[in-house]
Amino acid sequence: MSDVTTTDLYEVTMAMSYLREGMTRPATFSLFVRDLPPERGFLVAAGLESALDFLSGFRVGPEDVAAFASALHRPERDLALLLGLEFTGRVRAVPEGRIALAGEPLLEVTAPLPQAQLVETYVLNQVSHQTAIASKAARCVLAAAGHPVIDFSLRRTHGPRAGFQAARLGAMVGFAGTSNVAAATAEAVPAVGTMAHSYVEAFDTEEAAFWAFARSHPGPVTFLVDTYDTEAGVRVAARVLRDLGRGPGSAVRLDSGDLGALAVRARAILDAAGLPDVRVIVSGGLDEYAVDDLVRSAAPIDVYAVGTRVGVSADAPFLDSAYKLVEYDGRPVMKLSSAKVTAPGPKQVFRRPGYADVIGLSDEQPPDGGIPLLETVMRGGRRTGRRPRLAECAERFAADLAGLPPAARRIRDPVAPRAVLSGRLTDLADRVRHRIEESVAR
Repeated sequence: MSDVTTTDLYEVTMAMSYLREGMTRPATFSLFVRDLPPERGFLVAAGLESALDFLSGFRVGPEDVAAFASALHRPERDLALLLGLEFTGRVRAVPEGRIALAGEPLLEVTAPLPQAQLVETYVLNQVSHQTAIASKAARCVLAAAGHPVIDFSLRRTHGPRAGFQAARLGAMVGFAGTSNVAAATAEAVPAVGTMAHSYVEAFDTEEAAFWAFARSHPGPVTFLVDTYDTEAGVRVAARVLRDLGRGPGSAVRLDSGDLGALAVRARAILDAAGLPDVRVIVSGGLDEYAVDDLVRSAAPIDVYAVGTRVGVSADAPFLDSAYKLVEYDGRPVMKLSSAKVTAPGPKQVFRRPGYADVIGLSDEQPPDGGIPLLETVMRGGRRTGRRPRLAECAERFAADLAGLPPAARRIRDPVAPRAVLSGRLTDLADRVRHRIEESVAR
């Protein structure tokens, strides 16, 4: 089986029916987030590269057909129409790292209807999950107000792939490093890490543990000081570091308790020991809210290590995202369900200064000062260009963040900008709605 089978069963049943009915004309699906989660002023577009990798290799093989047949309790011959199906379509998308708003298409797929339908689940999964994590991580960078933030999330993310993605996305929005060795190696991100409490407990004393660790790791070291008594641990660490002459670049890490108050005591002990260059790192249940509180309290903390709450976007673990048909065979379509109305037709998003964005039709000319966000990234089932480097995605994010209104950047009670529909798109929606309502009334 391939990743083709990573889909919802109804995608298979619909694709089969389309093929039997000869409905293979081009269809356009639009992927967007209806509303932002509470306490979010913006989104960071992510997951596109994973989606393109999937689409580039999408081909239904014999084992996939066998899996579909087993799931449907039908003979394989009934699903023979799916065998050999490949993705041959076009994708237009907001590049990774760009800031996006509610209602704006992050991605649009145009392909023969069975293809565009069958890829929905995987594409929606990747874009939704990674956009949620990237948006959470970006808020941590804002909260840290220039202090380095590092990723410690791997052990608590929902699987190793999610952990890899969290490390990559953190780096994309400005994290200084990750504890995830695989991600650090693959993405050229600094690998960071210290020791666990178990390491300290394995030795007779904290001092013996710190000396042993330093012997194995020449150069700057970081000691975890709260296994027993935090202030006593800082004093032991200061003594070892002073005796070793390892001050510059070294650090102590606080992982529990009142981190702000403990950071004050740790800083005082280190300074009194003549170690002003030894940094204070904090970890343990941190997210943007905790980091914001610590920064605002002026706690003498140099580095923030965030893990569980960021790696799973604990306060907003999902997005209200959708992948909706907006055109089939040149006919614009829309959904009229209460609270889930969609806009018809392939679209473009025009970014204007101050994030006064306009969502228009794909063939519209940009409004004054507007820059199109969606780019053609795949044509004929193949990428139109090379995979962007992570540094390029990071540059996009930094540039977009610089122009984001201050109210949208706030950690608490942000005010998200809202995109508006262009006149042409509004007119099209009115016409399509009228056509649908007339057909329903007959």
